[in-house]
Amino acid sequence: MKRILFTITATFLLALSYGQRLAQVTLTTSGSSDVISFITDDAIFINVSKDGKLIDWGIEVTGRFNNYPGKLDKYMGRVDYYTENDNEAFRGKVKYIGKTAITYYTSNENELFKGKVKTIGTVLFDYYSSYDNEAFRGNIKSAGVPVTYYSSFDNEAYKGKIKSIGSSALTYYASFDDKAFKGKIKSIDTRSFTYYSSFDRQEYRGAMKGVTKRSTL
Repeated sequence: MKRILFTITATFLLALSYGQRLAQVTLTTSGSSDVISFITDDAIFINVSKDGKLIDWGIEVTGRFNNYPGKLDKYMGRVDYYTENDNEAFRGKVKYIGKTAITYYTSNENELFKGKVKTIGTVLFDYYSSYDNEAFRGNIKSAGVPVTYYSSFDNEAYKGKIKSIGSSALTYYASFDDKAFKGKIKSIDTRSFTYYSSFDRQEYRGAMKGVTKRSTL
């Protein structure tokens, strides 16, 4: 399934200080495979999974007239790694990308957080603990802005999926909605998403049909 990019950059940038900053969130239309992207001072995108694993990094692909969000060219600059002499929680992991330092949690700090990204530059990551709901336990709790998730008590179609990032709220179609789009993203803030149903032509079923923006007046 193709990933559909929802960029709510304006909301995030207002909440973050100068320097490394949350740039965008990439979701499939099903709301899974969440990728949280950060952009550094030297314009490098660093992608992190919602449970705090470093995925990849690079330079955003641009064309003559358009950018291509979510697509990255290989970064050809400095990339340093922690050595075998470093703590076991992060030995072999990426230490620097360009001039941006990356640190990780050790087991001495929190066993559940061990090996997860702790900082990207000046952005500090916190995670939901073993005492939190099982649907989002171990996921990013904050990274410059707070992140919430639907719990195991919510509808089966969207439990564990991102509920909000900063002040931006996300909703999803429920398990009792049409099977072609149940669990898919229904809205992000004032934007609503519709899909072709199981009654439409087979090749269209579940594909995005349209995006509308609700009035805030």
